[in-house]
Amino acid sequence: MRHRGLPYGVRVRLLLVEDERPLAEMVRRGLVREGHSVDVRHDGPSGFDTALRGGYDVLILDIMLPGLSGYRILERLRAAGVWTPVLMLTAKDGEYDEADAFDLGADDYLTKPFSFVVLLARLRALQRRAGDARPAVLTVGDLSLDPARHRVHRGDTEITLTPREFGVLEHLMRRAGEVVTKTDILRAVWDAHYDGEVNVVEVYVGYLRKKIDAPFDTHTIETLRGVGYRMAE
Repeated sequence: MRHRGLPYGVRVRLLLVEDERPLAEMVRRGLVREGHSVDVRHDGPSGFDTALRGGYDVLILDIMLPGLSGYRILERLRAAGVWTPVLMLTAKDGEYDEADAFDLGADDYLTKPFSFVVLLARLRALQRRAGDARPAVLTVGDLSLDPARHRVHRGDTEITLTPREFGVLEHLMRRAGEVVTKTDILRAVWDAHYDGEVNVVEVYVGYLRKKIDAPFDTHTIETLRGVGYRMAE
């Protein structure tokens, strides 16, 4: 049976930078079977040079690379204004590694070993978000969100969010003034294979309110019962 891959009829060009050659070849073959174009590099310097030339829809970067780590590749690309969506791959596992990747501008993070089906789901999610213009900073009133540095401020006060909270807030801020349904938020922030309760969105909106509103006596996120949410303009 065929994997449910990236969007049918859409040829996606990917760059995979991975020094484990058997893993790189397995991923390359799987993506090529899905009809996509994949270039592979096995070290940091050549991966960076290739990514910098552009033309890719998604970059898949291992963190532990010879010559130049995935962290440094990502940091240099973002500094150069390259906003191609980046999925980080690593054998390391820990919240600080994940936080480091997001702080440097990663769009998603996947720990080895991983399922190819899950990899495809993550890539689909990145493709759905890739069409959005990526501003330096999103602002709603005195609330600001920096997608590149993964930071949120209310005025001069920095607010620490989890990656999922950050994703929900970013989606709401991009649609400020519009009504956004729970299903819409799930599709944008959770992966395509999520089949849990839609009310998980309600939980995360509650977390956000406790961090971005309650301490500042503000009411940024409005609930429209039976419809969804609206971020005040």
